[in-house]
Amino acid sequence: MTDRTERWTQATVYPDMWADPDDDPRNSEGTSPDGEFATLLDFLTNYRMTLRMKCEGLDPEQLARRSVPPSTMSLLGLVRHLAEVERDWRNWITDGDPLPKLYGPRDSDFYGAVADQAVVDASYADLEREQAATDAALAEHPDLGERVGKDKIAIRELLVHRIEEYARHCGHADLLRECVDGRVGQ
Repeated sequence: MTDRTERWTQATVYPDMWADPDDDPRNSEGTSPDGEFATLLDFLTNYRMTLRMKCEGLDPEQLARRSVPPSTMSLLGLVRHLAEVERDWRNWITDGDPLPKLYGPRDSDFYGAVADQAVVDASYADLEREQAATDAALAEHPDLGERVGKDKIAIRELLVHRIEEYARHCGHADLLRECVDGRVGQ
């Protein structure tokens, strides 16, 4: 008996992939998007989808399972964290008062990621709502060079930062998922 997780993938064509290319919803036929804005949104969409894919098929206990002490990181914590971050990015766009935190003080997004189906459902709903609200706020600024908010951040920089945030956390999700049930892949 060993506590080592058996590594596995659903892919049959390429053993280092999450899913076979024909089954991967991130793969699209045809040419890549035209223009900088469409390209940035395409990358963001794919990273958002990757995070959801890394969480699929897990129960609340598995989603809330923390990696290694003293880390508070879990897949569910990442979902909640990204909902919080999406909300915060809207604060960068506005000159007004900042929106309140979704989950409370620092790291509450991770500490509140508990193995409860109601928490899981609410966390996904929060993420979807916050993503849609941030997308809508950014859509009001089609000029990627426009500088907004108190810090006069360029819309382009904000979009690139969003992609970077999701990409980094998708890397965390890769490792967290492998710790939960051994599933690996891009």
